[in-house]
Amino acid sequence: MGGRERPLRREDLLDDPLRQFAAWYGEARSDGLPLPQSCALATASADGSPSVRMVLMKDFDERGFVFGTSYASRKGRELAENERAALLFYWHPFGRQVRVEGRAERVEPEESDGIFLARPRDSRISALASRQSEPLSSREQLEARVRELEGELEGREVERPEFWGGYRLAPDALEFWQHRENRLHIRFAYRRSGDGWTIDELQP
Repeated sequence: MGGRERPLRREDLLDDPLRQFAAWYGEARSDGLPLPQSCALATASADGSPSVRMVLMKDFDERGFVFGTSYASRKGRELAENERAALLFYWHPFGRQVRVEGRAERVEPEESDGIFLARPRDSRISALASRQSEPLSSREQLEARVRELEGELEGREVERPEFWGGYRLAPDALEFWQHRENRLHIRFAYRRSGDGWTIDELQP
């Protein structure tokens, strides 16, 4: 049985999907998969027009999944209009994906500070220089702005700007998907039910 042909039975699953995610994510990290925290984030505008892009999960716990961005970016603007969002993690060598659906809201400023300060210094300066998702008139102008900020901030901490921060997606549904070569993939869906979760196996 290959690495992508792993068994997945109902009795293998933990009752709490966040603990189940932690188990799969831990396997992806311990196996050395590159960027196992990378995931696709889907948002939608108030009129339902969707958009999706790759982001890096910064943290997760029983409350949900955390990522950071500019509040003025397209995803930030869409989350201000429509708090519903979805994440997709895909770990190809394991033949696994996890879908997460829920509501996203801004984290507290102190938590956003921590997320921002954990970024490499040059990434923080780039965040200050860029007006994410706005039209770019000149790449040279943007790079000149980066050099200007590098000079201004030399020897100083690069602190989080007010327009940048973290979001936490609190899930109300998760799906764990295991690959099968015959396309009879294995799928288990968790949905919130009162204080717990229901688990259903779905047809592939």
